[in-house]
Amino acid sequence: MTSVGRDRLERLFNPDLMIRKAKMSLEAEPVHITDAVAMMSPGNMHDYYSNGDYWWPNPGTPDGLPYIRRDGESNPDNFHSHRILLRQMRTHVARLASAYAVTGQEEFADKAVLFLKRFFLDEETRMNPHLLYAQAIPGVCEGRGIGIIDTLHLIDVPIAVQALLSSPHMCEEVAAGLKLWFADYLRWMSTHANGLEEMNECNNHSVCWFVQAAVFAHFTGNDAMMDFCRKRYKEKLLPDQMDVDGSFPRELARTKPYAYSIFQLDNLVTLCHVLSTPEDNLWTYRLPDGRSIEQGLRFLFPYLVNKESWPYPPDVEAFDGWPVGMSSLLFAGLALKRNECVDLWVCLEKDPQDTEIRRNMAIREPLLWLLQGRR
Repeated sequence: MTSVGRDRLERLFNPDLMIRKAKMSLEAEPVHITDAVAMMSPGNMHDYYSNGDYWWPNPGTPDGLPYIRRDGESNPDNFHSHRILLRQMRTHVARLASAYAVTGQEEFADKAVLFLKRFFLDEETRMNPHLLYAQAIPGVCEGRGIGIIDTLHLIDVPIAVQALLSSPHMCEEVAAGLKLWFADYLRWMSTHANGLEEMNECNNHSVCWFVQAAVFAHFTGNDAMMDFCRKRYKEKLLPDQMDVDGSFPRELARTKPYAYSIFQLDNLVTLCHVLSTPEDNLWTYRLPDGRSIEQGLRFLFPYLVNKESWPYPPDVEAFDGWPVGMSSLLFAGLALKRNECVDLWVCLEKDPQDTEIRRNMAIREPLLWLLQGRR
């Protein structure tokens, strides 16, 4: 991971704001997957369930089944409660871990560990480590491989756990239990048919699978999976999904080409951040025709600076709220020594309130990721 000096980190981040947000999390009640009952789920109360975002009741049938797809148009009436609970837990844990890393105050670590125990370990409230019923479509299927993208937001959790390991509140039993949970989930997503389907998708979904696999493998010491992720980045993700100009044609073909282009680049940057080593540096890796992560940044960056110059159709949803301070600008700017990217990240909103934009921001506390690179 990218190593950054502490002096520069202190200049980039606002410790006072970070601590204020963490203090809000100190007052929050722990959240659990069992807080919301998914009435349409074939699983039990510990099984994650969600509906596909772009699926709506069929106006041509009395019961609305089977649902029909309207690409890019999120249905607010679908079941999203488990997704929201998962993200809330992630956000609280990341905020608290960041504050602990900055201050060393044990109250932040204590509360973060409580959130983690309740969500992943306690028998009465834990989430089962699989996504059999994610992004189900009423009248069509009980769950889909592409539903695995729902746990992209969990990538903040192992990074937060690493920051908490120095606290006595993160005892060996809890740390071991969390590693076991993520090892079990990684095993499920890399062996079950739904996981293999997602891994082999030809767009942002496969990239998100590999982001999760890389982070969870790093956390659990799965070197074979880390090597596999590096290999697929070079042999499949980059050559199959990036055009020679650095664009992502499959994302540009969607009804939200701007947001999907940002999302795709953001996740590929995260892969480079997690997987790069001195011996195998994905930041500098190039295909023979010049395609690389830097080429992707070179294509998109001008449109982040000046959205009005975007030459493709505007997104059908949430277009006005973009761009925001995605971690990719910070990570790539630091790794590639492109100060203009870091400067733009500093200027952009990093805590947008639009729910559609927030669900496309996988990393909420990038400081933790940069501190990880210094260990």
